[in-house]
Amino acid sequence: MTVVREFTLPDLGEGLTGAEIVRWLVQVGEVVAVDQPVVEVETAKAMVDVPCPYGGVVTARYGEEGAEVPVGAPLITVAVSEGSDDGAGPPDRPATAGEESGNVLVGYGTAAPAARRRRVQPSPRPPHGTTAVRNGAEPIPVISPLVRRLAREHGVDLRQLRGSGPEGLILRADVERAVAATAPAPATAASTAATAPATAAPTATGRAAATGPEGERIPLRGVRGAVADKLARSRREIPDATCWVDADATELLAARAAMNAAGGPKVSLLALLARICTAALARFPELNARVDMDSRDIIRLPDVHLGFAAQTDRGLVVPVVRDAHKRSTEELSEEIARLTEAARTGTLAPAQLTGGTFTLNNYGVFGVDGSTPIINHPEAAMLGVGRIAAKPWVHQGELAVRQVVQLSFTFDHRVCDGGTAGGFLRHVADCVERPMVLLRRL
Repeated sequence: MTVVREFTLPDLGEGLTGAEIVRWLVQVGEVVAVDQPVVEVETAKAMVDVPCPYGGVVTARYGEEGAEVPVGAPLITVAVSEGSDDGAGPPDRPATAGEESGNVLVGYGTAAPAARRRRVQPSPRPPHGTTAVRNGAEPIPVISPLVRRLAREHGVDLRQLRGSGPEGLILRADVERAVAATAPAPATAASTAATAPATAAPTATGRAAATGPEGERIPLRGVRGAVADKLARSRREIPDATCWVDADATELLAARAAMNAAGGPKVSLLALLARICTAALARFPELNARVDMDSRDIIRLPDVHLGFAAQTDRGLVVPVVRDAHKRSTEELSEEIARLTEAARTGTLAPAQLTGGTFTLNNYGVFGVDGSTPIINHPEAAMLGVGRIAAKPWVHQGELAVRQVVQLSFTFDHRVCDGGTAGGFLRHVADCVERPMVLLRRL
């Protein structure tokens, strides 16, 4: 006897109310195992592979790729066998009626009581980060969901590509080269554009960008939509102010070079700046805060969860280094590198993109000197770092060419006045100019 179980989009946590279907991983009629990923979705925070807590035969799917699905809406139905509940049987058998895994996805867990969370050994699946070919061929070496999406949008068969990454990993550049190789000649493209009516092209959100006489409409959804909402709210609610200062970063660069020449773990410049930020926040704790206007309180936070801005193909994201104030410079460097790679491949969990208390924004990577950053609501401050460039500078009473950086500091004027903000920024600049200051003041 079989019963049909409905699997709905779970609560993915962090206040998310829905997600967009990026890609179905199973077909109707296919046998799935307990905890097998059945659909890839994109939330306002990250890409997530959603595993199904039931094992059995897929009888229906709900929603097309590109459709938005609210939390609690059905995703698939699975016909599961009703039988013993002892977990015995062949490794690839479907779960018994009501059998669930108990595994935890981001922000949620299957709801069965512990006594009923019998694990069933799932069917063999390809290693994490690869896309399986369901006809039994070798798995396709693709890590990034963005690469898979780009290939789908342009009709590129990943099985025909030879990756240029480590161990044959298929990179975005490999897909782009394949797209360019199959693109029509310029004359053909021009004539098509001249005679074709208004068309729709897929965007990073999966929804088509409509092109017509009035111009192109690009939907604000997914990550870009979430960023737009947060920045607009920041501008509406936070009375921010910005101050800035130029600093001589020559000694900081020399200190980093000496640390990396010592043979230990490599330290990034962003990690050094993060360490400086945590030291400055220890001296000026009023800036590690948020404002509760409902109770009219300023809440000073005991822990520093440091966000850092990262530009990705899906838009701007801000991964968060938890307990940054407790980490050494080497630990900060390692965690920043790990989160940056996850941001680029679209595998950051929602929990890794929320809960920050202060943000470090290194816009110098874009080759610009200064900026007036928008505070990452509901935080109270953000430090911006421009490019480090050789400039004339008065050093020890003489004109010299030094490595100079502009530091900008945007703060919520409700949590402090200009004296506190200036003191924070001056402390950061002193540590950049003379890294030994940081050691003396720890």
